[in-house]
Amino acid sequence: MSNILIQNIKGLVLSHDRKVSGLKMNDLPLIENAFLLIEEEKIKDFGEMKDSPERADEVIDATGKFVFPSWCDSHTHLVFAGSREGEFADRINGLSYEEIAERGGGILNSAQRLQKTSESELVEQALCRIEEVRGFGTGLIEIKSGYGLTVESELKMLRVIKKLKPQTDLTIKSTFLGAHTFPMEYRSNRKGYLDLIFNKMLPQIADEGLADYIDVFCEKVAFSPEETIEIMKAGAKYGLKPKIHTNQFNCMGGIQASVAHNAISVDHLEVVNAEEIEVLKKSETIATLLPSAPFFLNDHYPPARQLLDANLTVALATDFNPGSTPSGRMSFVLSLACVKMKMTPEEAINAATINGAAALEEDANFGSITRGKVANVFITKSMPSVAYLPYSFGSDLVERVILKGK
Repeated sequence: MSNILIQNIKGLVLSHDRKVSGLKMNDLPLIENAFLLIEEEKIKDFGEMKDSPERADEVIDATGKFVFPSWCDSHTHLVFAGSREGEFADRINGLSYEEIAERGGGILNSAQRLQKTSESELVEQALCRIEEVRGFGTGLIEIKSGYGLTVESELKMLRVIKKLKPQTDLTIKSTFLGAHTFPMEYRSNRKGYLDLIFNKMLPQIADEGLADYIDVFCEKVAFSPEETIEIMKAGAKYGLKPKIHTNQFNCMGGIQASVAHNAISVDHLEVVNAEEIEVLKKSETIATLLPSAPFFLNDHYPPARQLLDANLTVALATDFNPGSTPSGRMSFVLSLACVKMKMTPEEAINAATINGAAALEEDANFGSITRGKVANVFITKSMPSVAYLPYSFGSDLVERVILKGK
């Protein structure tokens, strides 16, 4: 058996073994002057340096450095064709996200591009992004469809995601988001598009085993809560659990609908009211916040402190996509969470590791440094403290990444 021994670690950041909620998220287990032993793909042992083994196949000296569990990015749109910097300029010139969407931009723009791009080219582009986020310290990631909006192109996206899995040591979970918006030709025939999802897309996705989850963009510019419920019910028939985009711009019943249908997570939550917080308090649904989206759209940020004070489980993710978050850098998401949402560094790290893993139902295997879990870790450059990572938002502090023990 091959093994790796990391010694003289200034701070070994453990995170919690399972998801953590509310004020407990401010507790971040850490061992100073530590060692970590990795055997094959798993974490074998860790502790204080005085208890470290002396030998291993590979020994890494981490003097002055920290070791973290890899980031678990539970919400991305990493498969897409091209970029949308033209809309970036439109927003600078005063157009809103909704105005751009109404005139065929936004998601529809990405859908047009994707429909014209070959499967092999999409794989090639996505692998470049995968390699980039790996270098940022991400080891577990979710990727959604949703830029297809036709039977052929939604299946193409999901097949691309499936093809990525054996080509990377990142662990990938797949989400079907055919209900991202209504294609132009169905704007006056909403039921027609829902029927396409129910009768054409879902059966084939199930037959090919292309998705773990189903998602819906529940917003005024997209799907109503009633339509969201229909889609969640349809997905459930094929074993797809819901993870729902909601409350990005409006409070309109998306959280209530999602919780009633046992959504694993509700994602965005830039706007949340007291009634919705009460609904979340009575559920196991995770609140996944995506602060780099309001950063890029120059919008208001999710009320993280209210959610934490209500003892909710909060996760952080990048929302990596070409329109509202063209970045998969999780450390910047942590910086925004601290600066703009008043989360502590400890809360943000728990949210981006163990709670991100829980939002993908993978907290038994990923998200913390725990004996027996998959050996997904990264070693930082020399730095003075845990808080330095979100504090130093412009620096690349990830020096070395180990995924699945390699």
